[in-house]
Amino acid sequence: MHMRRSLLLQATTLIATLALALAACGDDASSSGSGGAGGASASTGSLPTGPGASTTSGSTGGAGAGEPVACDASDTHEGEGTYYDADGSGNCSFPATPADLLVAAMNQIDYAGSAACGACIRATGPNGEVTVRIVDRCPECPQGDVDFSPEAFEQIAELSAGRVPISWQWVPCVVDGPLSYHFKDGSNPFWTAVQVRNHRHPVASFAFRPAGGGAWIDVPRLEYNYFVYAEGMGDGPFDFRVTDVYGGVVEDTGIALGDDVERSGASQLPVCEGG
Repeated sequence: MHMRRSLLLQATTLIATLALALAACGDDASSSGSGGAGGASASTGSLPTGPGASTTSGSTGGAGAGEPVACDASDTHEGEGTYYDADGSGNCSFPATPADLLVAAMNQIDYAGSAACGACIRATGPNGEVTVRIVDRCPECPQGDVDFSPEAFEQIAELSAGRVPISWQWVPCVVDGPLSYHFKDGSNPFWTAVQVRNHRHPVASFAFRPAGGGAWIDVPRLEYNYFVYAEGMGDGPFDFRVTDVYGGVVEDTGIALGDDVERSGASQLPVCEGG
């Protein structure tokens, strides 16, 4: 059913692997990513927006929720739902999650250059509804369409249906603990790539500065869901600032540099009063 999708994903994965190998050797990282795409700023797809609040925290300690963010409920989107052999990995560059297969791939437009990665939607089909986390993109899917894991699809329709009409909304993810930051393999003081994980709302932007102060430096997000600073962030440690689509902000301090390692923050994006 999804032979064309599988071939496209194999091709883009090969391109991304070759480009990333060059970037880690010091080449221009702007050529990296699935299909050679650049940052996500050119498109926001259907992601919601709204005013927000902020919370500042250190790099250790318990997870805080910050002050509630004032935001409206997400618009309802319509399209078609299908399914594919999902394992939690994909263009968003997350690891496979065999214990959590309520995941999906977002259509190319609403994927929004990877801005949808790690965000959650609640989808309704003929037989019910399901909440899934976006971990991949469906390059051939029209806007509004979502490609689910079989485990998710069977909660909204019979697998034998194959393709069904759906409606869906962006919703907060149910998260446990603070934000975390994964440094991509090959990250070093001269080329640094960071992925934000375990976030309640879609991430709009990421910035860093040397720990202890200085000007914040915005880092572009590439289509494979890493914020890549091609000049390198330096030796660290760093302060990180994450802003969600509602304007909620978390600042984590004292994050040490790493190569293919994950660092825990100390706080979570603020809850949303409107959704």
